[in-house]
Amino acid sequence: MQQFNNDKSKSDLRNIALKLSYVGTNYHGWQVQKNAVTVQEIFQKALYKILKENVDIKGCSRTDTGVHANMYVVNFRTGSRMNCENFIFAINRHLPGDVCVYECSEKDANFHARYSCKGKEYIYKVWNDKIRNPFLDGRALHYWYPLKVDLMNEAAKNFVGKHDFTAFATLDSRKQENMERTVEYFKIEKENNFVNFIVRADGFLYNMVRIMVGTLLRVSQGKIKSGDIPKIIDSKNRSFAGPTAPPHGLYLNRIFY
Repeated sequence: MQQFNNDKSKSDLRNIALKLSYVGTNYHGWQVQKNAVTVQEIFQKALYKILKENVDIKGCSRTDTGVHANMYVVNFRTGSRMNCENFIFAINRHLPGDVCVYECSEKDANFHARYSCKGKEYIYKVWNDKIRNPFLDGRALHYWYPLKVDLMNEAAKNFVGKHDFTAFATLDSRKQENMERTVEYFKIEKENNFVNFIVRADGFLYNMVRIMVGTLLRVSQGKIKSGDIPKIIDSKNRSFAGPTAPPHGLYLNRIFY
């Protein structure tokens, strides 16, 4: 197995990419924050114990407090000679049980976990049963009313394509950006008592997936009509869309490069 180069000159440093998964329940999202524990913070501390150097970690995405990741990608440059297999075992010894690195690879110099990303897939998990499941506490939304999956799938088709999703974003103090995104697919699948909302796009706005899910739940309730989705999109008005679904049902599922 190829090993990392120990030449400390910047041009010769290896560009290492890691895939990790984590349960977001105990964290205030990925990105380092003041006075709050984040996944990036505990990951950086574990990485320092292995490399004995501070490296600039590039993450593929922000995630909010309580949101989980089945696949999260980071990259960094290092002169360490440790091979990938040993690196995975070494860093996992220093990570808590709710965070795990499961893949390591060496990339070319131009690879960037965020800017090289071509698309992302999220899954929002709903436990649709009158009785809550204690093993899913903090891992899926408990929703006890019957869900009309076919109706929601029909409504979700209206999200597909390139649109201005201002009506499906939370606007805060962050710098406002281009609000157009291209959704490749949005499907709702039922498996036993699970109803999974699965969406892929070239990118997502702040709280976009959770607002889309909240809107589709209102469609199932009959409070928003399936055919109203295009009107809500065109309105660019957040107040016309449904509520923001709780964070604990949301998983960053796949990153595409």
